[in-house]
Amino acid sequence: MLPAASLSCLQSTNINIHPTPPSLSSTLSSSSSSYQPSSSSLHNRRLVSFTTTIHGNTPLTPTTTTKPKGHSHRVVCASTNEPLKVMISGAPASGKGTQCEFIVQKFGLLHISTGDLLRAEVSAGTEIGNKAKEFMNAGQLVPDEIVTAMVTTRLSREDAKEKGWLLDGYPRSFAQAQSLEKLKIRPDVYVVLEVPDEILIDRCVGRRLDPVTRKIYHVKSFPPETEEIKARLVTRPDDTEEKVKSRLEIYKQNAKAISSTYSNIMKKIDGNRQKDMVFKDIESLLSQTQKDKMKSMELAGKPVLESDNRSNWPSSSKDNWIGIPTRLNNIPHSREIRNYFYDDVLQATQRAVNDGRSRLKVEINIPELNPEMDVYRIGTLMELVRVIALSFADDGKRVKVCVQGSMGEGALAGMPLQLAGTRKILEFMDWGDYGAKDTFIKIGSIGGKEVEEQDDLFILVAPQNAVGNCIIDDLRAMTESAGKRPVILINPKLKDLPGSSGVMQTMGRNKRLEYAASFESCYFFRLLYYMGTQYPIMGALRMTYPYGCELYKRVDEPSGKEKYVILSTFPERPNIDEINDAFEGKPGDQAKKASGFWAFLSGVF
Repeated sequence: MLPAASLSCLQSTNINIHPTPPSLSSTLSSSSSSYQPSSSSLHNRRLVSFTTTIHGNTPLTPTTTTKPKGHSHRVVCASTNEPLKVMISGAPASGKGTQCEFIVQKFGLLHISTGDLLRAEVSAGTEIGNKAKEFMNAGQLVPDEIVTAMVTTRLSREDAKEKGWLLDGYPRSFAQAQSLEKLKIRPDVYVVLEVPDEILIDRCVGRRLDPVTRKIYHVKSFPPETEEIKARLVTRPDDTEEKVKSRLEIYKQNAKAISSTYSNIMKKIDGNRQKDMVFKDIESLLSQTQKDKMKSMELAGKPVLESDNRSNWPSSSKDNWIGIPTRLNNIPHSREIRNYFYDDVLQATQRAVNDGRSRLKVEINIPELNPEMDVYRIGTLMELVRVIALSFADDGKRVKVCVQGSMGEGALAGMPLQLAGTRKILEFMDWGDYGAKDTFIKIGSIGGKEVEEQDDLFILVAPQNAVGNCIIDDLRAMTESAGKRPVILINPKLKDLPGSSGVMQTMGRNKRLEYAASFESCYFFRLLYYMGTQYPIMGALRMTYPYGCELYKRVDEPSGKEKYVILSTFPERPNIDEINDAFEGKPGDQAKKASGFWAFLSGVF
């Protein structure tokens, strides 16, 4: 097996694809060579090396493609000059976060949250972000004009214009609403989720936790089965009536301030029902709004094209996905590319957790998230972790973000270079305006002692073995203490490494590998290259829960642009021969199937 080389950070170039494509390699690179191979030198080159994490992995999905529960068919809006535009409002615990996810999955709208925008602008160091940071550092609220500038800038981008948008959490004041009106930014419909205050308060205050089984009860709607269980139930520290009421008052003030601006397009939805029933009404409302909009455009003499400009949506994926971003060799990645992958990972992870999966891993190897490359960016990894943690925190879960500490003793003490300083970054990074950190999100280490009763979910940042030290024991202790609570590994590296004496860690090796393989992939993405080259990108392999793997080929277009087209789908993660056969146009049944437990392990590690 060839060692991993490094990826060039050069701009992508147009290379003609031959009728019978050569074979590929997913070998990733890490140097900054400027060599650009010609198409002739690449022709007929056969892949002889492929990153082992691709081979033979048993997927989470059954062999036939399944559909998300309750939301099996995506509504493809007609391509018009004015796509669907939606605003949504709802009090804390109203279920707004869940409904936003359903809307995005069903209608393909761009979900825009002001909190996410603010963090992104500050992190990217934009002019608007720097201005906002000055106020934040001074402990002041960010002025309306800055927030409005961020929102309008985001709404003016091409993806928002093409897909339509779902604006969540904005506007929050009359001045903000009027600013949008002056700029002629107005939604087609303003959705308001209505839940009685007493229900909202009761949902939070009445919750009880069984510290033994981790089961959530409610003193009224879901009481414990026995007196023994009832005696040991505890109340979470944040589930107090005072705190809930305070948040409700703030929401009511904001909602009242903007209601006059959108009164003629306001649609109230009863949120005091099962989430699927709530979404059924929202789906009907938005579908009718889209039809009415198309009809009004036809009457106005504007053409309505019954086509979908997102031609590279894979048929097997019904999630909010518009195709692989282009120019992935351009370093640093653009904010749009980063946000695309953050959202892609988040949706897959949420679906897996909602389906009850508790041992999950995310494997994403774009250049900025590949530590073997000189363009690796720790900030991108931290942003990905923050997006996932904040999303689950918004749903009321207590999230613990964990980074492994120093391992070993004496001369062997230390941690992998990739993780150096990550604990400090997590402690000091921006976790939003509402005090999520230290309430719903806490920072910890990897180990059984880090698991506390109030924790609902654990995110482990790039856990990995180091020479002479193994993280598996600490990881196993943590998952055993966590029980059925979800544990999510972000870009783990759990293969065995040489011990301090220079020999492999043979004691218990099989058990370690078996334990590491018990984590199921909820997201996988890897770029593919010609074997032995670092340029250009030839394709990609992508898997998102609960779907199978999809193989894509990068194609140059006459205009100088590029796109990714799907070549094949696989119920399992394909091996190297299957990928080569797909690129060479051979029938799928000629591919050699991996089999056996050790074939699976060799593919993962």
